[in-house]
Amino acid sequence: TTVSPTYAYEIMTDYYGEGLNYTLQKYAYKVSGILNGINDLEYNPKKDDKNPVKYDIKTYQKGKAACKESLQKQLGLEVNPGAPLCAMISRLVDQKGLDLLLYVLDEMLYDGMQIVILGTGDNYYERALVDTANRNPGKMCACIDFDAGLAHTIYAGADIFLMPSLFEPCGLSQLVSMAYGTVPVVRETGGLKDTVVPYNEFTGEGNGFSFANINAHEFLFVTKYACDLYRNHKDVWDKLIKTGMSGDYSWKKSAKEYAGLYSLITGMPLE
Repeated sequence: TTVSPTYAYEIMTDYYGEGLNYTLQKYAYKVSGILNGINDLEYNPKKDDKNPVKYDIKTYQKGKAACKESLQKQLGLEVNPGAPLCAMISRLVDQKGLDLLLYVLDEMLYDGMQIVILGTGDNYYERALVDTANRNPGKMCACIDFDAGLAHTIYAGADIFLMPSLFEPCGLSQLVSMAYGTVPVVRETGGLKDTVVPYNEFTGEGNGFSFANINAHEFLFVTKYACDLYRNHKDVWDKLIKTGMSGDYSWKKSAKEYAGLYSLITGMPLE
């Protein structure tokens, strides 16, 4: 088993298989992908004591606005409700798409986005992010730290969550962000592809935004599109938030799938 249906397929290819892809292809009938869940007791904006304001799907507009203002003040960003606040909480390593982010970061800031990064990792990425933040006071904050409390505050206060991962077996941050009404922008890989349905302007369906290729400007254009909807199409943005907050990201569904799989293997019902 692995932690998403798409990743179960990806590991059978040359690019993702790390040399095991032919063996996995041979035994494909044994391979299953079941999505991870999140701890919905810890990550629940209605009960989260780490945030200045608690909110739910009915009160998110005032709740997220208050959390955003508090976050902007806490991190020294310009207090501007109209600026799309884009966040990334991640290990700062190449797998997480940091090269894509750094390539277009100045353009994002020039476009009027505010950027918040929380995480630790490779020295190169840490220094590059801090340098960019220092050049853009009031617009960007690079928090080179592991801070669970601040992570909760960012999930609640941000408008957009960035996950341009090169690969991602499942990913949890996009699930947490949607539970908090923060709309994800992800690359279509692994569990990100399985959990984030890209917004369709013709049908109105979707809970986020995605891009297919490992391409920095594709990432930039999708993020700019999301920001345009945030600024100019509040009805669309509200629907994206509500769709995300309505999702079930708990372990209940995943646990049932594991129980069903093990019952199939053993021939015994599991209670």
